[in-house]
Amino acid sequence: MEIIYQVEKDLSVAEFRDILVRSTLGERRPIEDNDRLEKMCKNADIMLTARFESKLVGVARSLSDFTWATYLSDLAVDTEFQHLGIGKRLIAETKKLVPEGKLILLAAPAAREYYPKIGMTQFEYSFYIDNLDELK
Repeated sequence: MEIIYQVEKDLSVAEFRDILVRSTLGERRPIEDNDRLEKMCKNADIMLTARFESKLVGVARSLSDFTWATYLSDLAVDTEFQHLGIGKRLIAETKKLVPEGKLILLAAPAAREYYPKIGMTQFEYSFYIDNLDELK
C-alpha cells in the first residue's frame, strides 16, 4: 500500500471536515462551523496530508514559527487506516520541516497512550483557556 505524503496549502474545507469525521477527531472540532474550519485551514502554517489512491486518509495541521516551536494542532487518520504508521509518519514529516524546533501537541484523550509509544516525551506543565471570562 503506497501512501503519498505531501504539503497541501490549499486543502479544501470539505476534505478537512471529512477526515476529521472519519478519524473521530471531529468529536472535538467545530465541524458544523464552516467559517471556523475555513480559518483553520487558511491560517495553518503547515498542512501535511497522507493520501491513498488520491483519497485523503490523514492530515497533520500545524502552527509554527519554523525555528523554535511548532504546535501540531490536528493529527487525524481515517479509522480504516489507523495502526499502519500513518500518524507517526505525519509527525515525522512535520518535524522534518522544522528540524531546529520542538514539535508540541495536546493529545486527545483516546490518544494519550499513543504518543509515548512512538517516542514523544510527555510534559506535565501545559495549560489552556477557552473563555476570556475564566481569566482571573
